[in-house]
Amino acid sequence: MGTRGVEGAYQGALRAFQNPMLALLHQTHAPFVVTVLAMVFTAERPRVAVADSHAEINDALDQLRAAGYGDEDNQPLPAGNARDLCRQWVQAGWLVRQVSDDDVEVYRLSAYGVGALEVAGRVGGVRTRVSESRVRTLLEAIERLAQDADPDVMARISRLHEEIQHRQKELTRLEQGGVVETVEDEQLLEAAENVLHLARELPADFARVAESIKAIQRDVVAELRHDVRPTGEVLREYLARGQRILDATPEGRAFAGALRLIGDPAQIDDLWNQLRTVLRHRFTELLPEQQRRELTEISRRIEQGVKDVLTAQRQASHVITTQVRNHDPMRDRQVDELLRDVISGLHRWVPGSRRGEAVEPLRRLPVADVGHLRQRTSDLRPPQPPAPLAEWDEAEDMPAADTRAWGGPRYAELHAHLAAFAGDAESVDVMAAFRAAGEDIRRPVDLLGLLEIAHDAGMTETAEVTVVDTVRPDRTRRRFALGGVVAAHPAHPAHPTSATNPTSAANTASADRSGGDE
Repeated sequence: MGTRGVEGAYQGALRAFQNPMLALLHQTHAPFVVTVLAMVFTAERPRVAVADSHAEINDALDQLRAAGYGDEDNQPLPAGNARDLCRQWVQAGWLVRQVSDDDVEVYRLSAYGVGALEVAGRVGGVRTRVSESRVRTLLEAIERLAQDADPDVMARISRLHEEIQHRQKELTRLEQGGVVETVEDEQLLEAAENVLHLARELPADFARVAESIKAIQRDVVAELRHDVRPTGEVLREYLARGQRILDATPEGRAFAGALRLIGDPAQIDDLWNQLRTVLRHRFTELLPEQQRRELTEISRRIEQGVKDVLTAQRQASHVITTQVRNHDPMRDRQVDELLRDVISGLHRWVPGSRRGEAVEPLRRLPVADVGHLRQRTSDLRPPQPPAPLAEWDEAEDMPAADTRAWGGPRYAELHAHLAAFAGDAESVDVMAAFRAAGEDIRRPVDLLGLLEIAHDAGMTETAEVTVVDTVRPDRTRRRFALGGVVAAHPAHPAHPTSATNPTSAANTASADRSGGDE
C-alpha cells in the first residue's frame, strides 16, 4: 500500500472518530452514559421532561456510588450532577433539548445517541449469527433488486408464471388434505433474531431523517437572511422549499419511499396482528424477556418514528414559511447595514474620545425634505348624481287583479257572503258557508279570513271534523280538515265572554304548510 493510500485511509478514520456516535463510545465514561441513556429513554418514553431526567440520572449516580463504583480501583463515574452532565451531552450532540407541544422542556436522544445505544446493545447482547433467515433475507433483497433493475418484459412474465404455478401447486396440495410444513423452533429463533436485528436499526434511521430535516431548516433560514435577490423571487423559492422539505435530503427521499409502506394505518394494524401471531407461538418462550419485549414494541417504534419525522417536517415547513412571510430580506439587509454603520461610527469615535465625555443624544430623527404633500385625498371630480329612474306604468307591468288574487283575505266579500248565507238564523255553520262560496273567495287565505270574521261575531267549536276544499288563484286545489265552527249572525254579533280564539281552529288549517293535502 502506498503512502498516499495510508494517509487517505487514516484521514477517513479520523473523520469517522469525529462523529459524535463514536465519540460517545470512545470516551472514558461511555458505560455509564450508555446505561443511563438506555434506562431513561425507552420506546415508551422517547421524550422525557428535563426535571424528570435530572432526577432519574441523579438517582442512578447515587446508587452506583453507593455500590462502590467510581473509585480509583473500579470503573470511574463522571463528576458533577445530572444537570451538568445533560448540558455536556447536549453540547456533544447525544441529547437534544426542545420544547414539547404542551410547552414543557424535554430531552430526547439524537440520532448519534440512538446509534450509539444500538451499537452497544448489539455488542453486549445476543450475537447475530449467519443463519438461514439472514441469508434468505439477503438473497430475497438481491433478487428483488435484480427484478426491479431488469426492464425485460418477457423475463418478468416468465418469473410471474413460475411463481403462479408454484403457488397453485401448493394451494392444490393443501386443498387435497395436505398439512402445513412445520418449521423447527431453532429456525424460528434464528428468524426472530434476524427480525430484531433489522428492527434495531429503525429508530436511528428515523432520528437521522428528522435531524436532516432540521439541518435543512437551519440552512434555509440562514440563506434567507443573507439572500440578496429581489423579495418576490426569494418568497417564491423559499415557500416552495418549505413545502418540499422532505425531498431536500437523501434521508428524506428514502423515508418518503418507506412511508408508502408503513404510513398506512391498516399496514401498521396488519403488522401488529402478525407480531401477536408470532408471540403466541411456543418458540417465543425460548427467547429472553428483553427480546420478547422488543418484538412487541416493533410496531410502536415504527409509529413513533414516523410521527417524529412528520412532526419535524411540519415544524420545518412552518418555520421557513413564517420566516419568509414575517421577514423582508431587503428590510433585514437595511437594518444590518444600519447596525454596521453604527458600529463603524463607534469605532471612529471611541479612539478620540475621553473618559466621562458627554455624548449628545439624538433626540429626534431627521425629517425628509419633501417639497409638497397632497393636502386632500378626495377625488378632484365633483360627485355625480345617480341616473334618474325610468318611467313605468304600474297598471301595465303589474296587473291589479292578479296582485289582489294572490293577496290577503277579502274581508268585505267574506262578511257579505256569511251574512247572506245565514239569512234570518241566529247562527251559521262557518264551514258550510265556506263550501257555498264562490271560487274567488274560497282561497286558503280566505278560509283564515272567514274564521277571523266568525271570531269577531262570536263562535264556538263543535266536536265534528269537517273537510273543505280551497281553490288557489292558479286553479290548484288544496283540502283541509278542521274542527266544526258555529258563529253568530255577523250582523248581530253575540260577543260571548268565552269566545274561542280562531287560532285554535286555524291550527288545524295550518296543514297547508305541513302537507295535509289529499
